[in-house]
Amino acid sequence: MAPPKKSKKKKKESRKLNKSKTMSVVPLEPKAIDSDWWDSFWVKNSSISGSTVPTDEAEGFKYFFRVSKQTFEYICSLVREDLVSRPPSGLINIEGRLLSVEKQVAIALRRLASGESQVSVGAAFGVGQSTVSQVTWRFIEALEERARHHLKWPDSSRMEEIKSKLEASFGLPNCCGAIDATHIIMTLPTVQTSDDWCDPENNYSMLLQGIVDHEMRFLDIVTGWPGGMTVSRLLKCSGFFKLCDSEERLNGNVRTLSGGMKIREYIVGGLGYPLLSWLITPYENNGLSTSLSAFNAMHEAARLLAVRAFSQLKGSWRILNKVMWRPDKRKLPSIILVCCLLHNIIIDTGDKLHPDVALSGHHDSGYREQSCKQVDPMGRTARENIAKALTT
Repeated sequence: MAPPKKSKKKKKESRKLNKSKTMSVVPLEPKAIDSDWWDSFWVKNSSISGSTVPTDEAEGFKYFFRVSKQTFEYICSLVREDLVSRPPSGLINIEGRLLSVEKQVAIALRRLASGESQVSVGAAFGVGQSTVSQVTWRFIEALEERARHHLKWPDSSRMEEIKSKLEASFGLPNCCGAIDATHIIMTLPTVQTSDDWCDPENNYSMLLQGIVDHEMRFLDIVTGWPGGMTVSRLLKCSGFFKLCDSEERLNGNVRTLSGGMKIREYIVGGLGYPLLSWLITPYENNGLSTSLSAFNAMHEAARLLAVRAFSQLKGSWRILNKVMWRPDKRKLPSIILVCCLLHNIIIDTGDKLHPDVALSGHHDSGYREQSCKQVDPMGRTARENIAKALTT
């Protein structure tokens, strides 16, 4: 004979009882919140033998988390609602106290900044590996949603300011920024290996394309594409390319140069990119005249804004500069985006990075420079007009 069925009412009451038993394991009083996390962390990690941790506590905070305490508090304010609203019953430290929002953010920032293993980061905070994993992903999801206003294409007023600053610094009229791309190296399980993800240097990687302004702030990024693509192919697959090609972007005020020549808005890029009416690349260095060499020098100085931005991004958030161990390819773009958002937040809040944080070498160390031979006649004319205007 089958056992008698329990009524739905009894089942609901049973669930409530079980839930209340589970919830009672972790006390929820304010005093049970791990609010003194920084003092504990500083004592434990500031005097590690052989480390280069600054002795000043404020500088030490920035050393570990890349941001000042003020910027840290701003980041916490962005994600607080999301981190508080989700059930925190499993997020406890070794003393059984709930992790505060501040400690959760600190764990996530340290993981992104150091690129160290989840075990190492957990040991520094007195939490387990699974907690580091859970906290970091919750933070990434929250910041991806709450901080998007820190990475957007400028409106016309802001773009005029950017163009003015770039012309004052590099002499390039109507220039709106610089473009570059970098590889995020990862290790894939055997079942996921694919020639598409294997790049020219035989690494498995994901590409990140970025366009930056005069302050090395990211204005537009594209990621999620396999590292086996060329940067020119990545550009053509991007929404940015489609918008520019249809004149829906870089479509602001046309500049009239000396001699009546007109030039539309454009960005500058290296030899790996096609020469287009809105993407100006340098002349190849084969017996150039003095005037064209001068143009190339100005162009290169502006283009290096993007190169330096990527060196700073990957130097600040070292998780992007270390081999990602079997990442979820669906989640990796979110990690990359959040690192770019953090990069911009530091700039937008007026925060300053330690000068030695940026990578000392090229952000794509070991990769040979690609070359694209595509030349749009309108791009050739635009480059000639700019070069003439700079030397007359």
